[in-house]
Amino acid sequence: MVFRRFRRNPSALVGLTVIVLLFLLAFGGPFLTHWSYSDIDYSALRDVPSAEHWFGTNPIGQDVFAQTVRGLQKSLLIGLLVALFSTAMAAAVGTAAGYFGGWPDRIAMFFVDLLLVFPAVLVVAVVSPALRSYGWIAFVVILAVLAWMITARVIRSMTLSLKQQEFVRAARFAGVHPVRIIVRHILPNVASFLIIDATITVGTAVMFETVLSYFGFGVQPPDVSLGTLIAAGTGSAITYPWMFFFAAGMLVFFVLSINLIGDGLRDALDPTSDRGRRRRKR
Repeated sequence: MVFRRFRRNPSALVGLTVIVLLFLLAFGGPFLTHWSYSDIDYSALRDVPSAEHWFGTNPIGQDVFAQTVRGLQKSLLIGLLVALFSTAMAAAVGTAAGYFGGWPDRIAMFFVDLLLVFPAVLVVAVVSPALRSYGWIAFVVILAVLAWMITARVIRSMTLSLKQQEFVRAARFAGVHPVRIIVRHILPNVASFLIIDATITVGTAVMFETVLSYFGFGVQPPDVSLGTLIAAGTGSAITYPWMFFFAAGMLVFFVLSINLIGDGLRDALDPTSDRGRRRRKR
């Protein structure tokens, strides 16, 4: 039923198609060219797009297509991993706090409130220089740790409501283990919110990574991401537009497509969405 609703949403299908194409480009693009993102062509400095360099070259002769594909690949991986880790943490903390209540709830919510006090950008700016030797995985961990608190609060509220339902109370009276109740009864009933939140988190994480890389706190050279490419090409956006607009275009397409998929999933998982469509038709 959810798949049928999603399939009937043209904008969601367009977003899904674009995301699939971007993934194919990110992970299949390196096989389409003999240039690596780190290779330098000293005979082609700031060359316009051509048959040899499809997206042109940058000031030191690196192939912009190879760098854009590499940056897209890195940004997609960061966005997906941040969404996966942060959603898992939010689900675990939110359901446990809401179901058990008492001191576990107070401690978890105190920790959540404490993390919400610190500005995310400031935390990354302070911590990331000390973790640069660990590569982009450490950057993913930092973003994931800073992205789950609000979702955990919402999941806690939903769990407080769900644990008063008859099917959860019956499982408790039957002596079912609390972890089993959370996995089999609580999580399936909050899964729709978690799925929608995860899609939004992917786009947010990519945007956040882009901003931080733009200011030098994200992915570090010689590796590249969409943020580092946009930062490097900003000064040449008018005179040498291919250094800026290809990476910026990939970012725009990705974030818009994720938003379209999130809207489509929200409508597909909403049990009243079909009724709303019938009313509008009438």
